[in-house]
Amino acid sequence: MTTPSTTPVASDILSHVDAGVMTLTINRVARKNSITSAMYAAMADALQAAEQDSAVRVLVIQGHETIFSAGNDIGDFINRPPATTEAPVFRFLGAISRFSKPIIAAVCGPAVGIGTTMLLHCDLVYAGDNAAFSMPFVNLGLCPEAGASLLLPQRVGHVRAAEALLLGEPFMAESALEMGLINRIVPPSEVNALAQRQAQKLAAKPLTALLESKRLLKHGNDTLVAERMTLEFESFGRMLEQPAAREAFAAFMEKRKPDFSAL
Repeated sequence: MTTPSTTPVASDILSHVDAGVMTLTINRVARKNSITSAMYAAMADALQAAEQDSAVRVLVIQGHETIFSAGNDIGDFINRPPATTEAPVFRFLGAISRFSKPIIAAVCGPAVGIGTTMLLHCDLVYAGDNAAFSMPFVNLGLCPEAGASLLLPQRVGHVRAAEALLLGEPFMAESALEMGLINRIVPPSEVNALAQRQAQKLAAKPLTALLESKRLLKHGNDTLVAERMTLEFESFGRMLEQPAAREAFAAFMEKRKPDFSAL
């Protein structure tokens, strides 16, 4: 999480389509791949285009060998808080949660906040041995988002989800693999290439079979996820206005430890 940058969004989110695979690259390494509202909008638009494009059969989301994403850009977040469900971040989350085609994520380095929760909507996740996952929402005086309060316990069990969400502490790739959050660990220099190989395997299969298999895998959870994301949005928005979040964000911008002793 970093302060805002004036880097054009065209270079912050790269989109490339080749042989049936659309690859979205989070490309703001100088700012630890922290995500701005403009970047969320670009990813939401790309997902919508990929959904409608018959030439796209698989989606890959990747970062850099040293960083997947530091989560929301705090400066941008403070200046442009998501006030409605039409905000770019929620457009992106809605698009990725409803995406009908296979999604593969390639994760190296830190994956903070939404950098981890977006992975819950991916079908396959490959990680470098330097990957570190964290969901520090409570530490910011906030609650989970992206349906994480539903999807994470489903994936890893209640006690592990509670540890990750309530303590907000990072956990490494080995733990993520053991709890079933990721599929495989390889050296960072090999992660993106592995994701592309797996994507090409999927792209060579009948699209109708892929779509129906994914639909069946998600059947019964779609409505639950949408309802939970709405509930989280309502809680998240309310908590943004409360003293704990204001203290957390002020402390971040002032580069000091937050004081929650009276909260």
